[in-house]
Amino acid sequence: MTTGTWTRLQIAALIYSMTNAVMFGAGLIVVLMTPALNENAGFWIATVVVVSLALAAPFAWLIAPRLQARYWRRRMLAEPSPLAQAPTRPF
Repeated sequence: MTTGTWTRLQIAALIYSMTNAVMFGAGLIVVLMTPALNENAGFWIATVVVVSLALAAPFAWLIAPRLQARYWRRRMLAEPSPLAQAPTRPF
């Protein structure tokens, strides 16, 4: 495992619980706000728990590189600033 992958895995592990909590909260709101799902809330809440646990890991893996400063530094140097092309305002 390379150093970059190891760092990405550590960051993903740190944000996994936050990602899981957000996905669980969104799923819970959907279950409780939908009358058809609210009738069998016990089953659907358990389903939301399992699905959020499973989907939080890939989402945390996708978010992790964006939390590394060198990722953004490289990206900022590679792309020109959109403001550089903007006309200046007279003072």
